[in-house]
Amino acid sequence: MIDLPPVWLALFAALVWLGAQPFQLGLPYGPVAGIGLIVAGLVLMGLAAGQMVLARTSFIPRRNPDALVTGGVFALSRNPIYLGDALVLAGLALRWEALHMIWLVPLFMLFITKRFILGEEARIAARFGPEFTRYTARTRRWL
Repeated sequence: MIDLPPVWLALFAALVWLGAQPFQLGLPYGPVAGIGLIVAGLVLMGLAAGQMVLARTSFIPRRNPDALVTGGVFALSRNPIYLGDALVLAGLALRWEALHMIWLVPLFMLFITKRFILGEEARIAARFGPEFTRYTARTRRWL
């Protein structure tokens, strides 16, 4: 198995989908709201990846960064791509009318934090030192 965040997102999404099958809640606006969250998450991921490409740094987890990106969507969240993943997962829960599975979203966020973010932050801190410390003081990890 490839240890990349999209693989884990797909696994968590599969759990949401499996949980949705026995219980279709019939939420009146769930599917529409879900699609909105999915689109918002994908747009956020695209904007963040685009900013990283423009800054000539990698958005691949566990790679050493060449630049510290702090503007644009990175001024809202230190991890906008992972935040986008969480929005997509929440959107899927709504789209599939599986609100009872929404608890998987914070579990996914905790899992991603421990599996990827903490190590990434350590590498960024080692590379950018005080500049990263100032950034973390003004920008939250998730939102």
